[in-house]
Amino acid sequence: MPTRPAPPGPTTRDLPPLPGVTLVPGGADVAVYAGHAEAVDVCLFEPGDTAGTSERRVALRERAHGWWFGFVPGMGPGTRYGVRVDGPWSPDHGLHHNPAKLLLDPYAGAVEGEVAWGPEVYGHRVDERWRGDLEQRSPLDSRGHVPRGVVVDHSFDWGDDAPPRRSRSETVVYEAHVRNQTMLLPGVPEHLRGTYAGLAHPASVEHLLSLGVTTVELLPVHAFTHEPHLVQRGLTNHWGYNTLGFMAPHARYAAASDPQGVVDEVKGMVKLLHAAGIEVVLDVVYNHTAEQSRSGAMLSWRGLDQRAYYRLDERGRDIDVTGCGNTLDLRHPVVCRMVLDSLRHWVQTYRVDGFRFDLAVALGRGRGDDYDPDHPFLVALRTDPVLSRVVLVAEPWDLGMHGWRTGQFPPPFLEWNDRFRDTARRFWVGDVRAQSLGERGHDARELATRLSGSRDLFGARDRGPTASVNFVTAHDGMTLADLVAYDRKHNEANGEDNRDGTDGNGSWNHGVEGPTDDPEVLAARTRAVRALLGTLLLSQGVPMLTAGDEMGRTQGGNNNPYCQDNEVSWVDWELAPWQEDLLETTKHLLALRRAHPVLRQRTWLTGREVDDEGTLDVAWYAADGRPMGDRWHGEGTRVLQMALAPPVDGSSAALLVVHGGVGDTEVTLPTGRHRLLWDSAWERPRAQDAPHEGTVLVAGPSVRLYAPA
Repeated sequence: MPTRPAPPGPTTRDLPPLPGVTLVPGGADVAVYAGHAEAVDVCLFEPGDTAGTSERRVALRERAHGWWFGFVPGMGPGTRYGVRVDGPWSPDHGLHHNPAKLLLDPYAGAVEGEVAWGPEVYGHRVDERWRGDLEQRSPLDSRGHVPRGVVVDHSFDWGDDAPPRRSRSETVVYEAHVRNQTMLLPGVPEHLRGTYAGLAHPASVEHLLSLGVTTVELLPVHAFTHEPHLVQRGLTNHWGYNTLGFMAPHARYAAASDPQGVVDEVKGMVKLLHAAGIEVVLDVVYNHTAEQSRSGAMLSWRGLDQRAYYRLDERGRDIDVTGCGNTLDLRHPVVCRMVLDSLRHWVQTYRVDGFRFDLAVALGRGRGDDYDPDHPFLVALRTDPVLSRVVLVAEPWDLGMHGWRTGQFPPPFLEWNDRFRDTARRFWVGDVRAQSLGERGHDARELATRLSGSRDLFGARDRGPTASVNFVTAHDGMTLADLVAYDRKHNEANGEDNRDGTDGNGSWNHGVEGPTDDPEVLAARTRAVRALLGTLLLSQGVPMLTAGDEMGRTQGGNNNPYCQDNEVSWVDWELAPWQEDLLETTKHLLALRRAHPVLRQRTWLTGREVDDEGTLDVAWYAADGRPMGDRWHGEGTRVLQMALAPPVDGSSAALLVVHGGVGDTEVTLPTGRHRLLWDSAWERPRAQDAPHEGTVLVAGPSVRLYAPA
């Protein structure tokens, strides 16, 4: 390395420029945070120079408050660049500076290239298995082995684009993966399949509109890379929970090949989905990064300032509450600002409609390392004039101590409701299995709590039922069809001897593990799927469907296909007759939800009188048609009737009948004549003209929805 000049003196500016690259006449102002560094260089490369032989370095001479900054002449749209940082190497003190490593600017607007895994990308010396001694700083240059940042032009013709701004009471979330959704979708041209453009193609949009979903929640689209242990096994990180750049879209999901084209394609996707009235919510990973622990690679933040960006103990070791090797430290103002800047960037530049925060508890851990609902980051989200007005969804847990926090996030957060998931699975799968073995299942009391919006979890701080994002399945776990076809996980293809993924699936194979031709087993399975769907889509709260569940998608029992970029994960659009029936059932249920506001109320159901006749907003009845009263824990509480009064003038009431037993049973309906809108015993929705009243025979297990005749 050439001899470096003395550290810069006091800056000639009062404050550094904005973080990252700011274009100005003749070049750009560049600012990078490296609070413990002794020197910082911006490294410029010619387009197409993957080896990095064209590298030209420009030293950042000015410094203030830990920020290094300066003017870089000639830097403009299309410039490929990285950063090198020199400083002390003292792992036990959390200092990992190595000027031989080319680092990605955390504020890079686009990322070009992949990590070429090998000894070169590690800041310390490693062997052929990429294991080594932290005390020895690696002399290997990483410039031909790591991605570069790219300066992009963010001008874009948005036309008359406007956010759909869906009411939360009408929201139906569809969790999807950009690549999975269209890799096999007929009607999408081959070159657009698995891309942002493919997701916004009319063939894809038509499916979403025909279903009736309002909001697409996309698995991570931030630039990411693959974990080294997957690379060593010939696999890839398919889900994307391994972020490399918080400001840049993942290039591999684009049909475009150049960085500017990738950026424009993402904006075009959002614009087209908005035109169809569909919101775009991003699943974002701000709890950890792709660098893993301090024994992992040096790609960006660790080489810039490990002590600022990551939670460390007194010996410089990572405090890991994410299970991924590191945890970003949002207690640090620079890190908190970076995350907030990233969120605003995606709202203001890409016009997305909101975010789902992966392992959100990790983002709210304060000075004592415990979760704090008034953590500065959470307060900032709630008060920011831009971010406080978009959809904010918390995954309300992490892997640290006291990590389960469902119901404890402040408004306006929505939260994934794992209690809804577990209750629905237990009632319709585990308990039905128990009854088939001659055992008694749980009573319906907790199911009633979930059907009515989970007030026990979300009733504080003036939150309503729409704070609960109800789900039965998600990307992480078995699909809906697999829940009723497998007793155990089958993750052998992941290469971890079936040790990965949860063992607590709450599933039941109905007597045969996996595929079968037995008509009785198949009928029982599809009936269970319909009951689960009915519970999800007819409950108070915000329902979330996992892509493909509406048509019985299977992963072959794999409950953790995070590394399966193939037919295991891709949505299969070749449907058997029973799958076509299931798709029509899902459409019918969502149409009923839209048509009956009583099924999607904004305020809590408390049993209060809503008219002069003494009608209650919700009333609960047993199988004999009389009020439940003190019979919630008694025999027969596998049958439950939930009568809902209309929330607004002109809308209709509804009666939800749940029969969680395995045989047919007689149910006496509350007083009045009722029109049957749907029965989960039906293989396919059908019209019912004859009104029901008095005592009816209900097949079990099943869910029924009635409206006044």
